[in-house]
Amino acid sequence: MSEATSTKQGWAQGTSIGAAIIMVTVGVVQFLQGIAAVAEDEVFVVGIEYVYKFDLTTWGWIHIVIGAVVAAVGFALFTGASWARISAIVVASISLIANFLWIPYYPWWSLLIIALDIVVIWAVSTWRPTAV
Repeated sequence: MSEATSTKQGWAQGTSIGAAIIMVTVGVVQFLQGIAAVAEDEVFVVGIEYVYKFDLTTWGWIHIVIGAVVAAVGFALFTGASWARISAIVVASISLIANFLWIPYYPWWSLLIIALDIVVIWAVSTWRPTAV
């Protein structure tokens, strides 16, 4: 294996461990964000009406479920198992889509989570645990 490939895999491995930490953190915060949306609709300000508008309580439950799943997959990602890596890509993609649809309610948070989901997808998809 060339030094460039080894360096790239080192970055991917480190970023994948970071991705697991990011997934757990994002999952917990997304879970709490969902609770805030379910418990008190006045927490979030709704701007422009969009085609894919849901009730805030519905969005709250969506974020609770996605947050719990993201955190669970984040914990599983620490093992480096293939199923955990595939699950992380799928779950991060779903989180990315949900946060894109959530932009009208909380734009800065949504954009931050979308960026972190992209980092998670890149790190997990480029990391080959046997290559290091």
